[in-house]
Amino acid sequence: MSVRCRFAPAPSGSLHVGNVRTGLFSWAFARHHGGAFVLRIEDTDASRVTEGAFHGVMDSLRWLGIDWDEGPDVGGPHQPYRQSQRMGIYREMADRLLSLGAAYRCYCTEEELEARRRAALERGEPPGYDGRCRELTDAERAAFEAEGRASAIRFRMPEREWVVDDLVKGEVRWGPGQLRDFVLMRADGSPLFLLAVAVDDLLMGITHVIRGDDLLASAPRNAAVIEALGGVPPAYAHVPQVNGPDGKPLSKRHGSTSVEAFREHGILPEALMNYLSLLGWSRDAETTFLSRDELIEAFDLDRVSSNPARFDVQKLEWMNNHYIQTLDDDDLAARCLHFLSVAGLSPEPGLLRRAMPLVKERMKTLAEAPRLLRFLFTDDIEPNEAAAELIAKAPEGYLASAAEALGAVREWSAEAIAGALDGLAAASGLNRTKGWQPVRAAVTGSNVSPPLPESLELLGRERTVERLRAVA
Repeated sequence: MSVRCRFAPAPSGSLHVGNVRTGLFSWAFARHHGGAFVLRIEDTDASRVTEGAFHGVMDSLRWLGIDWDEGPDVGGPHQPYRQSQRMGIYREMADRLLSLGAAYRCYCTEEELEARRRAALERGEPPGYDGRCRELTDAERAAFEAEGRASAIRFRMPEREWVVDDLVKGEVRWGPGQLRDFVLMRADGSPLFLLAVAVDDLLMGITHVIRGDDLLASAPRNAAVIEALGGVPPAYAHVPQVNGPDGKPLSKRHGSTSVEAFREHGILPEALMNYLSLLGWSRDAETTFLSRDELIEAFDLDRVSSNPARFDVQKLEWMNNHYIQTLDDDDLAARCLHFLSVAGLSPEPGLLRRAMPLVKERMKTLAEAPRLLRFLFTDDIEPNEAAAELIAKAPEGYLASAAEALGAVREWSAEAIAGALDGLAAASGLNRTKGWQPVRAAVTGSNVSPPLPESLELLGRERTVERLRAVA
């Protein structure tokens, strides 16, 4: 059997990292087994969907390194791959279920359904459709239609035990009568999730559905629709949700939650893919870092946990720093350029490349590049509060002496600069830390910078001395 997996996001906003983690698992499973990965867009709810979000979903996936064999942009044998363009298919399949006796028309109004739901709760019974329209006679249907009642199409759920042998959760059972009849098509002719998903999985030949465990209860319903249409249900794997550090579902109250936001924050795609792959899965007890190819080679569902994973931004940033350190200077400089440009800086390429060794170990994210390197690419330096305080507390004449000492350095190198600064500090009765701090503050405008001698070497003698004299 050739494996076929799918990821079916709804483009109603930025792509949530919890959703893309599930999509990553599906993609890695398909790639591991040499199968096909399908991108399908669930955009039937026009009130929530935007074209910008649709394109944003695909852009985020591509940036992360997830590719697909079939989808709305690349086509494929089962197109279209946007549910909004498959409405005719859903209506045809709903009509087929009606003709097979697997579905029926339901004339119950929203008010009637709500009243019966409340009554069931008051009796201490679980709410659910009571089958009122399940066995209507032709005369009863005609009477409802004469009243002008609109009808939804409701699936006739077989009253038997349903078993899903879930590849993550294990065997899950629902007893006879536990699963009630459910709506496939609204009275306005729009399909519900339970119909659209089942029809698409059937017609697209999906063999494995890997999705969040919030959809576990949908599995027997999806399977029932597929069986009623003469198909074989796919294997299901329901992965646990991603929580925040507090154990609650990851949401905006925890900070950034979208791929787009982490991209703008300066997280590398390699780091984010690696980190997301370890949220609920592991290759073994020791492995932390995995390349894209290593993930594909190692991934399978037998090591997916059935417990929720916790998203830890600090661990992601730690992992991101590891990946930053593995980049060569040219690559890192190219990736930093966007963030420097957004900050209004126009770095000279050669100088930017030479600065990379100074910041590799210090940057948790690329978005920190402007803060660390601003002093190199503009002479419009305004000391921050901490730097201004260091400048003000410097011994009288100290910064003027620093300008003189550095101006006299014969060979402008980090080693010679460090020697001159140490000599000045010692002559002033200061240790290295106390002696270097005001110089750092005056030249960089900050109390924190890359290593000072190396920074001044890159900045150059003339600019260094000029800045010291400006505040002396």
